[in-house]
Amino acid sequence: MDDCYRRAASILLLRPLKDNKGYDLLLLHKPRKRDAWQLPQGGVENDETTEQCAVRELREEAGVSDVKILGVSKLIYEYHFPDSYRRFRPDHICGQRIEFVYGVCDADTVVTVDGIEVDRFQWVHPSGMTKWMKRKEYVDLVKALLKEAMGLLS
Repeated sequence: MDDCYRRAASILLLRPLKDNKGYDLLLLHKPRKRDAWQLPQGGVENDETTEQCAVRELREEAGVSDVKILGVSKLIYEYHFPDSYRRFRPDHICGQRIEFVYGVCDADTVVTVDGIEVDRFQWVHPSGMTKWMKRKEYVDLVKALLKEAMGLLS
C-alpha cells in the first residue's frame, strides 16, 4: 500500500480582548520536547467534515464547546512525520495534512485541558506568538491564518 497523509483539522480560536481592540488566540501545549505549542488540532474521524473535526478537537483538548465558526481556510499545512516517529507506526501514514477552521468565543470563555494529551494552554496576542511557537514555517502559517480571519471579522 502506498504512503498517504493523515487528514487532520485545526481551529484558530480567537477571543476578543476586554477593550474590544483586537483578539487573542488560543494555543495548547502538548507534553513533548519539540513544537509543543500549537493550535487545537486532531485527526478527522470517519465521515467528519473539517469543521466538525475542529470543533470536536477543541472540545476534547480545551473543554470549549461554545464557539461561533467563521469559516474554513483555503490554507493547508502538510508535513512528513520524522523517521524516528514512523518506526513506531504500524501503518502507511507518512505525515499529516491539516485543514483550518476559524472560530470566535466569548471573552470569558473557560479553557480546561486534560493534563495528559494537553498539559497547558495560553491565550496569546498575535504580536507575541513567537514566544510560544518556534518553527518559522508554522508561525508564518498562523500569521497567514490570522490575516484571513481578520478579513472575515471586518
